[in-house]
Amino acid sequence: MLLNTTDLYDNDSFSCASPSVEGYRYFGVFWGSIVMVVGTVGNVLTVLAFTTDSRLRTRFNVLIVNLAVADILYCTILQPVSIDSYLHLRWRGGATWCQMFGLLLFLSNSVSIITLCLIAVSRYLVVAHRNSQVARLLLSQQGVAVLLVSSWALGLASFAPLWPVYVFAPQVCTCSFHRVKGRPYTTILLFMYFFLGLGFVGLFYFLIYRKVRVAAKALIKYRPSRRSSRRKQPEPEGTEGDDSGIGLGTATTQSSEFSGQAVEVDHNKTSVNELQTISRDTNAVSVVSHGKKDSPKAAAPTPAATQAKASSSGEDNEFKRVTRMCFTVFLCFVGCFVPFLLLNIADKKNKAPQVVHMFCANLTWLNSCINPLLYAAMNRQFNQAYKDLLAKAAWPIMCLWKKK
Repeated sequence: MLLNTTDLYDNDSFSCASPSVEGYRYFGVFWGSIVMVVGTVGNVLTVLAFTTDSRLRTRFNVLIVNLAVADILYCTILQPVSIDSYLHLRWRGGATWCQMFGLLLFLSNSVSIITLCLIAVSRYLVVAHRNSQVARLLLSQQGVAVLLVSSWALGLASFAPLWPVYVFAPQVCTCSFHRVKGRPYTTILLFMYFFLGLGFVGLFYFLIYRKVRVAAKALIKYRPSRRSSRRKQPEPEGTEGDDSGIGLGTATTQSSEFSGQAVEVDHNKTSVNELQTISRDTNAVSVVSHGKKDSPKAAAPTPAATQAKASSSGEDNEFKRVTRMCFTVFLCFVGCFVPFLLLNIADKKNKAPQVVHMFCANLTWLNSCINPLLYAAMNRQFNQAYKDLLAKAAWPIMCLWKKK
């Protein structure tokens, strides 16, 4: 006779065996093994790429590395334990290790969420408030170091008080906090991290999108305005170009028209300079491009000016690509956890089949291994750094193979 969930909790049982999951457990073992291997290799490569490639050693990428370290913690320490639990449908580590597992699990998740928040905020500061005192403080070397330490300290301080209520949860065949005994503190924590925290990230990416869109529109409007102002340049009285017969009056009228146009150009150029401030190198620390105001009699662009313009455009595109990559990382995190959170909210009485709970829990595993794949697909420098590291690692094997 199978015990229900309440009996399993009350009797401190470490078994999650059930006829409904006898076959599914092998899928869990297979899926968990892929996550463990891909996540460990990918995140270790991310850290090594940061340390070995000087182009990647930026303050922004320190946040990417912090996210990778949180995933390494999960993939190398926690994921193998989960695989063992699924294989035997039983927790074999004892009560103390179960409590430690639960603490490390939520520490890893909380650090990931905090880091996603920091990435979104840093993106926004680069776009909107790069020259502000707050931005300079937070994006400085010391500021970033404090943020990294604070992310781990806050995660530990948040979930360490739940140590007495970390127990084995048969529905997902892993250790977590007790759904009843931890309330209301657990409810508050989950709301703050998974709803307020992730909502906070989404809000900042929306603000980034709106800021970039407004600046891009101003750039489009600025270019024809500048061309128009050049065409409307007033000509001296009595010149051949003045064929209107109005003479000075015409020049005065044209001058007035140009003055009004110049106001529009100057206003739009503020947004253009703001857009140019958005970009920097591959890792999105922007370079401010401040040029002198265009005069009506501006000469033809020099090769250096053309090159600077192309560089600015490339930097802007690079900024957008990096921001798009960060936003995709955020969306993947949300996609991995939303089904599990919604199921737990909707199924408070544990009436849903156990296999459904286990499948939704298995989706959360994907979050720990997917980020390096996104970096490789959406960031050229990380992609090249991964290839270089893998080539160096494979070189001794290739040498041995050739000798044979």
